[in-house]
Amino acid sequence: MCGIVGLFLKDRALEPDLGRHLAAMLVTMTDRGPDSAGIAVYAAPQPGRARLTVTSAAPEADFATLAEDLGAALATEVTLDRHGPAAVLHLPEDRLAEARAALPGLRPGVGVASEGRAIEIYKEVGRPADVAMRFGLADMAGSHGIGHTRMATESAVTTAGAHPFSTGPDQCLVHNGSLSNHNNVRRRLRHGGMDFATDNDSEVAAAYLTHRMAKGDDLGKALEHALHDLDGFYTFVVGTADGFGVLRDAIACKPAVMAETDQWVAFGSEYRALAVLPGIEGARVWEPEPATVYFWRH
Repeated sequence: MCGIVGLFLKDRALEPDLGRHLAAMLVTMTDRGPDSAGIAVYAAPQPGRARLTVTSAAPEADFATLAEDLGAALATEVTLDRHGPAAVLHLPEDRLAEARAALPGLRPGVGVASEGRAIEIYKEVGRPADVAMRFGLADMAGSHGIGHTRMATESAVTTAGAHPFSTGPDQCLVHNGSLSNHNNVRRRLRHGGMDFATDNDSEVAAAYLTHRMAKGDDLGKALEHALHDLDGFYTFVVGTADGFGVLRDAIACKPAVMAETDQWVAFGSEYRALAVLPGIEGARVWEPEPATVYFWRH
């Protein structure tokens, strides 16, 4: 089942409303995935600075002095923006790896949802409307983003197992479907040095794309390789710092619809996810073709 939404803004004037539109799209997909929900938002990058999105089951205690403690450990400036049970740490881009290494010692209960110059991921167990409200998604700004509502069928209902999955800087993926060869792909990627936090096949798909892009592919080329290396039935919506892509497998049995105007490009598992967008009445609407890569970038 599951529901996917995605929105790529061509018109920069719409960026203050990205979170509001994505949250509305996400809620329309509640029937397709009431177990958990999440959104990845690509916000405006700051020169030389990186974002580390972190989560905690005890945010009041864990986040109270986290920026100060991490800054002292790294001997650099760290600031924190709170978003309910999550927070975004802002720090120098060249200290990101050190920050991730220092976190377990400073706050054992804090997990990392995403890292990069632009990406922020917010996800949790619960109905989409409740998740959106907890994080304040409607108030977030950005250039593009993707979201997912999950009906768990292959692994436990946990925050870690919720989508989006991020396995590389500024990269994320949401997935509707099932991969039949994910165990073999996971094994090969582990031999190549990649780590996995869950047993979810969607994390494998995300890691596969990260692996391909680390070898020099852009997002579009990585998706083309996925058609040959990933078996099963699936629809992927993926993001990078400046890009937004869609891919369906060759059979394309999972529902998908896209729409495009001069101001935006959008994806939904059903048309009702697109019907909430401004200007939808004048949009070009189509069903993405099987085994075809769709890719936009700023």
